[in-house]
Amino acid sequence: MTLLNSQASLYVADPQAKLLLSILSSTNISLPLETYPLFLRLLYIWIRKSSKPSPVLIDSAVKVLSDLLSTQFDSNKNSSFFSEVVVLLGAFSFASSALEKSKTLCLELLCGLLEDEYRLIGSSKQYVPIVLAGIGYALSSAGNVYFVRILDPLFGIWTREDGPCGSVSNGLMILHLIEWVLSSFINSNSLDRVDVFTKEVLETSNPHHASFATVMAAGGALRVSNTFLSNAPRQLRISAEEKIETVARGLIPERGGLSKSGNNPEKSLLLKSISLALARSGSVSFRAPLLICLASALLTEIFPLEALFEKVLNLQHGNLSQLGINEVKEHLDSASFKEAGAMTGVFCNQYVSADENSQNRVENLIWGYCQDAYLGHRQVALMLRGRDDELLGDLEKIAESAFLMVVVFALVVTKQKLDSKLSSAMQMEISVKILVSLSCMEYFRRIRLPEYMDTIRAVVIAVQENQSACVLFVESMPPYSDLTNQPGSSSSQITEHTWWKDEVQTSRILFYLRVIPTCIECLPVPEFRKVVAPIMFLYMGHPNGKVARASHSMFVAFISSGKDSDEDERVLLKEQLVFYYIQRSLEGYPQITPFEGIASGVAALVRYLPAGSPSIFYTVHCLVEKAHDLCREVMTQESDSWQDELEPRKKLTDLLLRLLSIVDIQVLPSLMKQLAQLVAVLPREGQNMILNDLYAQVAESDDVTRKPALVSWLQSLSYICSQANSSSTTSKQFVLLVGFILCRDGWRRRFVVAHSAVVELVSVPARNKSWPKNLV
Repeated sequence: MTLLNSQASLYVADPQAKLLLSILSSTNISLPLETYPLFLRLLYIWIRKSSKPSPVLIDSAVKVLSDLLSTQFDSNKNSSFFSEVVVLLGAFSFASSALEKSKTLCLELLCGLLEDEYRLIGSSKQYVPIVLAGIGYALSSAGNVYFVRILDPLFGIWTREDGPCGSVSNGLMILHLIEWVLSSFINSNSLDRVDVFTKEVLETSNPHHASFATVMAAGGALRVSNTFLSNAPRQLRISAEEKIETVARGLIPERGGLSKSGNNPEKSLLLKSISLALARSGSVSFRAPLLICLASALLTEIFPLEALFEKVLNLQHGNLSQLGINEVKEHLDSASFKEAGAMTGVFCNQYVSADENSQNRVENLIWGYCQDAYLGHRQVALMLRGRDDELLGDLEKIAESAFLMVVVFALVVTKQKLDSKLSSAMQMEISVKILVSLSCMEYFRRIRLPEYMDTIRAVVIAVQENQSACVLFVESMPPYSDLTNQPGSSSSQITEHTWWKDEVQTSRILFYLRVIPTCIECLPVPEFRKVVAPIMFLYMGHPNGKVARASHSMFVAFISSGKDSDEDERVLLKEQLVFYYIQRSLEGYPQITPFEGIASGVAALVRYLPAGSPSIFYTVHCLVEKAHDLCREVMTQESDSWQDELEPRKKLTDLLLRLLSIVDIQVLPSLMKQLAQLVAVLPREGQNMILNDLYAQVAESDDVTRKPALVSWLQSLSYICSQANSSSTTSKQFVLLVGFILCRDGWRRRFVVAHSAVVELVSVPARNKSWPKNLV
């Protein structure tokens, strides 16, 4: 065993080989049966590593091996002995110094073993690589007669009863075996045997040959033709492509859907074999069956999300271990999954060269797959999260790779279709389908991809300039009822669930929240009111700050839209939405609503709504009221935190101060009055900080219209704050003082507001009537 483990660095010389042969041929030594494979392996190391083994010694070794087979094979008939004999016979036949009669004897013995004792290969798959190595040596050295005899078992043993099972790993060994054999033929200018291989394997339909093996052999032939562009026979490439196409055509469903293997292992193996053969072959001429089979293989075998989701959901009330997390892990470690990138590349190359019908067919397959992946993973994620996170994580690894495939394909479609002479209606339809598909896969986007951003930019341009496209895209959003109810529930049995915990759904809605603002100008008002607004307000209450901010950005985009339009319906809806927006935002502040979100929303509405809009007055009132509430909460505590710039009440107060510079003149008096009332109830530290901020803001202002009023107001406010801190002036007295301040201004509207405040104050008995004499 130690020798076998060290065979990579082991060397056997001629004298040692003679000793081994004498032991094997001795009649006086009775060897244990398990030692024969070891001796044969040592002889194999000798013949393969010796630079110039003696022809006489090779001839002697072949004779000993022949005698051994006649005397010991029946009693030592096992897979290990069989595989070592096959690889040794192949190595002897491949040895350049071997005599022709020795080569012929080795080939004859090897063919007999493969034809009569193939069952020994199927009993243990670990010996298949050794047997295939022996076959490879023999093919490289055989003449045309033995060459054909060896090809038959190579491609036929997989379909025989009790023979070895076909698999992707065995197929890949056949692919590289044929590549090695054909390369040696071309290098030695033995093109006649290349022609024999082409005729016997690629051009002849032999019912005894396993289809997966011939497909993989065709893949090896394609690799050779790509390597030896000038020397490889042209017919080799043509026949190889036609062979794969013939097998692929038999897998294409008549009705144009996916070629699903279901519970058919043979069909599954063929799909994987075709995709792997093409992935490892390099460039391949376009053939429609290849394109469809590649799509089917990618969507059902390489990224089999639908089948895996179905298994999980069927076992939701049972034991998930029946699915076997190892099944998913084995798929992640499989050769076919690891080649997904190369398969996607070949698939996209085939798509670029395809006719329009074939292109449309695979596009629909990909877009439909995205929808199914979203719906399936949404249910599975809600079921597995916290219950079997490891299984969920492995499923998402498959989905992440599927996302990369979709993005690469979408970019190719974009370049192919949006830069073509297709009608604008077709380009619009394709763009919407791409956006919807990417929204479905958004949850699996874990890395930054230039291809992703390039695709988004290209399709958004096509959508944002077309009202029909905008409506089509917006209407593809999941309905509000689906967002707030358990997925998979029927209309008669709707189950409420915690919608914000649905991360798959949230990612999709976040995609819409980011894209819709780019086409808001073309979106009709009724569509925004009916579809977008309810979802926008729902996700303003999402605990994830990124999602909530995106909802506020959506509101800002709508409020700022239509600047050059006199559309009354849009203006009216803006006014209506503000009231609920402020209510929804402030009720979640600061626990849920991000300050950046509400700040952008308030700034937008005061800028873009008509001057003197009631909704702006309402906004100012609600902001001041919320600031009052936050201040009261803090003032009940022992410590004060006005120095903390991140403190919620400090942020809200700063927002009110910024509004002094941007609200229209009609709203400004109300804002100053309410802001003064707020400042009056603050502790001295808070008052000082706000006054300092106001001084800086007014000093930097270059607004000649409002600056004089703000200066006068600020001077009086500063004086009142100093007096309020030195005396026990009540808040009602302060309202009267503010009223006098505003009355001193020449604006009629401010006078009316101030006068109303005075009348309201004097109608209630005041406890303290010691007004500052200089102000009165």
